Amino acid sequence: MSRLFIVSGPSGAGKSSLCKALLESCPQLKLSISCTTRSPRPSELDGHDYHFLTPNDFHQQQQAGHFLEWAEVHGNFYGTRQKDVEHQLNQGYDVLLEIDWQGAAQVANKIPSTQRVFILPPSIGDLKKRLTSRGQDDTSTIEQRVAAAEAEMTHAHEAHHRIINDDFKHALHDLKQLFQS
Repeated sequence: MSRLFIVSGPSGAGKSSLCKALLESCPQLKLSISCTTRSPRPSELDGHDYHFLTPNDFHQQQQAGHFLEWAEVHGNFYGTRQKDVEHQLNQGYDVLLEIDWQGAAQVANKIPSTQRVFILPPSIGDLKKRLTSRGQDDTSTIEQRVAAAEAEMTHAHEAHHRIINDDFKHALHDLKQLFQS
């Protein structure tokens, strides 16, 4: 039976890197590509990293009830199309959603069997260093992300499992154990 998993955590906690490594090692697991209204980063491709939508297109799909979950995060909208998840589940794959805590709560309310994992940084100081070392954001944006991370981490207890990403290999091992059980 196909299963639905959610990995959440603040920006800079390492959830994207962990999910990428997990997907490479678990062929039965497929990532559901989220939609967003934010602009693509230089290395991102439409349909691979995200489905990049205009705010108008996003709101039309949201009003039509196409999203399993959606939220506004850092001034942009993000959402998971229900048909995309259902298609992968119907093909017999386990499906991974890499979404924020708000979306995770929405999905869990609709699909209670969903397994939720929350990735935490070792500390706020480490999180700030990670965000700074990315070189993607200015100081003001980093400060906003750190403040948002502190608020997001108050929701970690809502997940079934919490993993502190203080050592990537160890955190990946812990994540794999959850998906292979």
